[in-house]
Amino acid sequence: MPLSTIFPEFKIIRDKEKCIACQVCVRQCAFEAHIYDPEKDEVYSDDSKCVGCHRCEALCPTDALNIIKYPFDIKDNKNWTPGILNDIYRQAESGAIILTGMGCDKDYPIYWDRILLNASQVTNPSIDPLREPMELRTFIGRKPRYVEVERSQERDTVKVKTQLPPQLRLETPIMFSAMSYGSISFNACQALARAAEEIGTYYNTGEGGLHPDLYKFGANTIVQVASGRFGVHPDYLNAGAAIEIKIGQGAKPGIGGHLPGEKVTEEISRTRMIPTGTDALSPAPHHDIYSIEDLRQLIYALKEATEYKKPVGVKIAAVHNVAAIATGIARAGADFITIDGLRGGTGAAPQVIRDNVGIPIELAIAVVDSRLREEGIREEVSLIAAGGFRKSSDVIKAIALGADAVYIGTAALAAMGCHVCQKCYTGKCNWGIATQDPYLSKRLNPNIAARRLVNLINAWSKELKEMLGGMGINAIESLRGNREHLRGVGLEEWELRLLGIKPAGEGW
Repeated sequence: MPLSTIFPEFKIIRDKEKCIACQVCVRQCAFEAHIYDPEKDEVYSDDSKCVGCHRCEALCPTDALNIIKYPFDIKDNKNWTPGILNDIYRQAESGAIILTGMGCDKDYPIYWDRILLNASQVTNPSIDPLREPMELRTFIGRKPRYVEVERSQERDTVKVKTQLPPQLRLETPIMFSAMSYGSISFNACQALARAAEEIGTYYNTGEGGLHPDLYKFGANTIVQVASGRFGVHPDYLNAGAAIEIKIGQGAKPGIGGHLPGEKVTEEISRTRMIPTGTDALSPAPHHDIYSIEDLRQLIYALKEATEYKKPVGVKIAAVHNVAAIATGIARAGADFITIDGLRGGTGAAPQVIRDNVGIPIELAIAVVDSRLREEGIREEVSLIAAGGFRKSSDVIKAIALGADAVYIGTAALAAMGCHVCQKCYTGKCNWGIATQDPYLSKRLNPNIAARRLVNLINAWSKELKEMLGGMGINAIESLRGNREHLRGVGLEEWELRLLGIKPAGEGW
């Protein structure tokens, strides 16, 4: 076998004086980066198999391990970097597409870090969220253009005659992104469902169907209809509080999905309604959608199937012509539109697609909100932003740019213990999240994971109230699309124009 030229990603440093050969690292590493030698009664490591999940390091009882980035001692070249060379070496040896997990990690601008919030001073005093009411409640769904009322002079009452379309009620404008049963473990799905119920928000099934044990969380579930139609049947559609048609996602715009057959266990086969051990292939297009008219037909078919009792939305990737696409979807009858940006996570995607296709969610949500307002149809559809939300300040800035609410995916996984090693597609997640291995899955306690998710969202919600109070706003609804509360730092003129904000230092 020829010598491999592939560099390891990480180096395992083992302190031999501290190591007691207890084999905890051997048992914890699903990638077999640690090997026990019974003859010498010692443990050694294979750097080439380390993925940088840091589980062995965290659980080592004697603190004998340290995982670091592998030191590439090669000639410095800004064009031919170690990462580029490694990709070439890998493809030269395998002849295969390079797969990866999670969101884009390229050094593209993170606009959230270039946008500053406003603060109240004298003429518009700030609000103390600890002592005064602060409203984070959000409603997702189509809103009527006007409300017709009927007044009764005899009883001195007012009755609303206009029938409000079905809405999702969120106690905080944060939901859990689409992550399918199959791409993540049942314990992870269960934790998301439990947390959503406790918080008063929603989690999304992704395109993996709904496990029978999770139907009881239906009131806090958004069920997805994707191109593969996995697990889609009348009971599934009626179980959720809303339906989302998945057209695209931020990590892989324009291509389909693939759950490898080794991940399709008996439970997943029943949930997805496919044979055990077979690859679950989602086509790139829906084979019944080739126009906005076709999409309109599916939207209304789903509304008919659920007796118009729940909102139906559409999820698209943030691409160059996203504003025009979104207006077409709104006119097709969607109650909400989910836009997934460049940094949206995934269980598996071709690296070349993840890193080179799509646009940041900051730009996408701004141009879509502007376009819908220009066409006078902004209230006909709610906007949900997704793709790399890391903290509460990202959330509040997204709402000021025009989003009604946001989805979080990677942040939710991190709250459960994910270390973003980007090897989700292998099914060997050492933290028990992106795996169907029963031995590994047990490592994630759904009760503990749910508590951590609840803590995260509660903390972010408190910070949202603090920021709103600092701006002199007592309801999140009053901030939606109010870009006068935003200013840009270090941004080009074209970026400020697309975002619809002024440069820092410029007043009202």
